[in-house]
This record gives sequence, C-alpha cells and structure tokens, in this order.
Amino acid sequence: MHPKYRPDIDGLRAIAVGSVLAYHAFPSLLPGGFIGVDIFFVISGFLITTILLQSLAAGDFSYRDFYARRIRRIFPALVLVLLATLAFGWYVLLPGEFSQLGKQTTGGAAFFANLVFLGEAGYFDATAETKPLLHLWSLGIEEQFYIFWPLLLGLAWRRRWPMLRVTLAVAVISFLVNVLTVQPHRAAAFYSPLSRAWELMAGGLLAAMRLQAASNGSAQPRPWTKHVQSVVGMGLIVLGLFMTRSTKAFPGWWALLPVLGAVSCIAAGPNGVLNRYLLSNRVMVWIGLISYPLYLWHWPLLSYARIVAGGEPPLQVRIVLVVAAVVLAWATYRFLERFVKLHLSQGMLRGLAGGGAALALAGALVFLGMPPPRNDSQALQAVADATREDNYYGGFEETALGGQFVYRTGSGRHNVLLIGDSHVEQYAPRALELVRTQPGKARTVYFATKGSCPPVPGLFSSADTGCEERRQAVLDLALKPDIDSVVIGGCWSCYFTGAGPTVNYFLDDRKAVHPFLNGDGIELSLKSLGEVLKRLSAHKTVYLVLGNPVGMDFDPLKQIQGSRLGGMTAAGGQLKAPMPQDQAVLNARLKQVAEANGARVIEPFASLCADGQCIRSMPDDGSPAYKDIGHLRPRYARSFATYVDPALLDEDAGGK
Repeated sequence: MHPKYRPDIDGLRAIAVGSVLAYHAFPSLLPGGFIGVDIFFVISGFLITTILLQSLAAGDFSYRDFYARRIRRIFPALVLVLLATLAFGWYVLLPGEFSQLGKQTTGGAAFFANLVFLGEAGYFDATAETKPLLHLWSLGIEEQFYIFWPLLLGLAWRRRWPMLRVTLAVAVISFLVNVLTVQPHRAAAFYSPLSRAWELMAGGLLAAMRLQAASNGSAQPRPWTKHVQSVVGMGLIVLGLFMTRSTKAFPGWWALLPVLGAVSCIAAGPNGVLNRYLLSNRVMVWIGLISYPLYLWHWPLLSYARIVAGGEPPLQVRIVLVVAAVVLAWATYRFLERFVKLHLSQGMLRGLAGGGAALALAGALVFLGMPPPRNDSQALQAVADATREDNYYGGFEETALGGQFVYRTGSGRHNVLLIGDSHVEQYAPRALELVRTQPGKARTVYFATKGSCPPVPGLFSSADTGCEERRQAVLDLALKPDIDSVVIGGCWSCYFTGAGPTVNYFLDDRKAVHPFLNGDGIELSLKSLGEVLKRLSAHKTVYLVLGNPVGMDFDPLKQIQGSRLGGMTAAGGQLKAPMPQDQAVLNARLKQVAEANGARVIEPFASLCADGQCIRSMPDDGSPAYKDIGHLRPRYARSFATYVDPALLDEDAGGK
C-alpha cells in the first residue's frame, strides 16, 4: 500500500535538491545548501515508514515486493549515471584517479558509498570536489535504511512491540551517537548510518504518529494549526540554509534545523498555506519529480568540470552545467524512469539488479587497474602515485600515552613527542626510517597530531573541530617527566599567510575574538606560541619546525602538460618553483620567536630551497616530491627529510 500522492512533498524535494545544487555550483550563494540532503532523509523516512506500516496493518507486506520497488525506483537512473561517469572517467582521469573512481563506483552500486568515503577525506575538504561520485554517500545511507528498517519493523510487528516507541528509541539512540561523535569523529558522524538514522527516523516518527492517530479516530487539527506548521517548517529550513556552515560541527545539533523544518512542513499537509501555494506550485512539483536524477547528474558534471579545468570553472561554465544537469535529469525521468515504471517485468527487474552487480564488479576491476585509463603512461602513473601516497603512519604502533591516542615507533633511551597538524605528521616516515637504519641512535618517537589543528593555544582555524581539547591535552602531555624532548610544528603559512588570515582568529582568555584580518590576532597568536615554547623549554629540549614551501606551484599535477580532453604527458627531470617570499618572511619571524623563548629551530627551507628556487621533484627519479600543494610525500620524507634528524636521534650517540 502506498500513501496518497502529495504534490507538496515533491515541492519539498525541489527545495532539497535545489539547495544542494546551488551549494555545489555556487557555494557563496547558499553556504548552507548541503542541508538539502537532510531534508531528503526526512522525506524518505516518512514515506517508507508510511508504506511499511500501512502494508503491515493491511497484512499484504512482502519483503520481495518492497525491495523490487526499491530496485525499480533507484537502479535505472543510478546505473545510467554510474556507467556514464565511469566511461568519461576512463577518458579524462589519470591512472590513480581512475582507480579511485572504480572504488567509488563499486561503493555506489553496492550500497556502501558512504563507508568508502568515510575512510577518505571529508565532504568539505578541497579534494572532495574532484571525486565524481562523492554525492552517492547519501544514497548509501538511504539504501542501508531500506535494508534494515523493514526488517526491524517487521520484527516489531510480529512481536507486537509499540511501533511509535520502537521508532522513537532508534531515533534517540542515533541522535545521541550523532552529537557525541560529531566533535571527535567528524567524518564518522557525517557518513555513518548510525549517526544519520535519526534524520530518517524523524520522518518515521511523523508517519507512525499520523497512522496511530488515524487508527484511534483522533480529531483533525484546526486549519490554522496547519498554516503555522507550514510557515514554521519553511522558516526553519531557510534559517538552516543561511546559518549552517561547512565549518560548523555538522550534523550535530545544527541538523535539527532542516530536520525539524522538513518534519513540520510534511506535518502541515497539502493544505498548509506555504505547502499549497509554494510547494504545490507546478514548477516546484516538476523539479521534485526529477529531483532524484537531478541529484545524480549534477555532481559528476561539476566535479569533472573542476578536474578538466584544474580548479574552479568560470561562473558561465557552472551555469551551463546546471542547465545541462536539469536537461539530463528530465530526459532520464521522461525516457528511462517512466519507461521502466510502465513496462516493469521480472526480466527487467533482474536486468536492473544485474546491471548494478555488473557495475560493482567493473568498479572493482578498475580499482585493481583493469583496464587502465586512456591517459596511461609510466610518467603519468608516477604523478598519480604521488597524489595517492598518503599512508604517513604506516608501520607505526597505535597506542595511548597519558590518556591520549598517539602513534609510536622505536625503543630508544629517550622519548620525543611531536605535536602539530598534518605538516608534522608528514615527517613520520622519516622517524620510522631512522628506527630501521639507526636503531642504536633513534629515540622512541610519539606523534600526537591532529589535522588543521595548530599547536598554538587560542588560535582557531575555521576548518577544525575538537581542536582545543586535543591540543591542550597534548601540550599537557609534553610536560610530563617521561617526555625528554618536544617537537612543535605546523603548516604555519596555512594560518598566517595567504587565505589563512581571512578565516582564522585568536580567542583570548575572556573569550574575546581577535581577527587575523584587520585585527591583532596574528600578533597574539605568535605571542601565545612563544609562551608555549618558553614554558616547555624550561623543562626539556624543544624544537620548532618551520614550514616547508606550500602553494599551487608545488602541486604534483603541475608536472602534467597538455589537456585532459586531448593528450597528456608528464614532465620529468629536476623541477623547481620560485621560493614563496611571504612564507620565507614568516619563517624568519617564527625563528625569532623560537630563539627568544629557548627553542631550537629546524628549517626545511634551508634544505628544500636554494638561490630563490625550491624543489618540486624527487632527487633520484624526478617524480613529484609533494603529495599535494603542501605536503611532502612519504617517499620524499622517508629518504630526504634529513633536516628533522637532530630531533629524532640522540645527540650523545652522534646523531646531531
């Protein structure tokens, strides 16, 4: 049994897909547009729970029929988009990129795309823009809901458990998982079905309440109540669109805005004032009808445009791509989805399921390198390998030190603790290499890093979550007597030069905000760093690692010549880039801070740069020395980052 068709719900789908599309194509226009996915979750939870409870009550529920309907709804457009994305990827992607696309394709076709992306960079990271199937994470959440929710409801129905309480219990547990994990485990909170189920359950709760009220013969609420629900619901959604930011701890408490807004809009019914005159508008309903294929098509188009352009494409191109996404979505709905709906047979159903399975297998083969992409050569492969090389802590032992999670290697007489962000993490391969090649001299090394978390009390980057608690804990750990020396470092230019000052700020003891841009935040941050170095150096040897060169000139993809739409070759030899002068000036300032507060200085520029030029490629084979625009690849750090050796080897053993 299916609920009566409501055009206002299709209009709500239009709000959801339009928000996501605007955020992806024009992020500055609608900074909170990504909450459209949360609206989709509520709609799915409401409709699917309504279908399940009505069918269970009528005694005609069949798991086979339910999953057949899901295949009919999901697979036609999904199979088409996956096939097109994989084919175009073969034409334009590099070997490493195409291999990753294969993994994403398997995840998308086999219902676990969210789990694939959970192990990679976050949804809001810069690298996310070049993952053509990143948007399928939300489809993975919904598909997992389709698998497990009918089974749980069916069990509850047979055991005569109260449906409303069962749904409420799942929602409460999931919401608690969400708010408890969003700070320490942001990616898990974003991608995990455990922390997202409450959003679907919010719609499920509404469905259960409405059906319970109908079965009890409860009186219908007054019309003005519906109007209030409609206005409040849309108000919460609008509030979420303009108040939520990617830099906030999301989903967390912030997700309540779109979730409660969507619940309120659905509860208002088709006669609520905004539901009737806005959401039921013919244009809104039409967009809602094509919302699923529109969601599927829009992101691969935008992602491939960024890949081909090597950055953000011009506004005119993005507008054209949005129009193209709408046209493709309409064509998919009109000629594929409607055809399948009108001509569905057991043979077609098996064909759709088989197509999904075939794509999952094809993705796995592509991930394993079969077949290689069109742009395949040893030189291009070397560049692709550099961009994929990111296992900095490979070979380390995961352990706890003073109650803090750390990575450990070595068994030397003295212990050294390394604190900072990923620009300290990048030296982990060098520490492991010294333990292997000079075990008698190598110290016991502990890495206590956190990405985008500068080791400067009071300095906040808009990209970090849970930074303050972690850095305070590891700075306290550094003072413990079993730590002999401390290394502090970070991507200093990320915080103090370039775009850093526009987003970073200093928070003083009175919780007053001091901006970097047009404020005194930089000076206060450098003062805070000096105080940390002084406090630590009073008790033990302290090293400050200055920054390595950072910028687009060091992007390994810069070694590639030609066009992705044409032919590509990779430059070889010993490549260099101009020394970033603003970073050199910053390093000189940091050196002064360190020396004034008793810390020793490690200067990567002295090894990486000479005569105004800095290396871009490996000294041995000419392949990229960097993984991306700022991090040295593990292979370079392992063999050539010898400038950090004084901090990792015992001086009295000849390691200085």
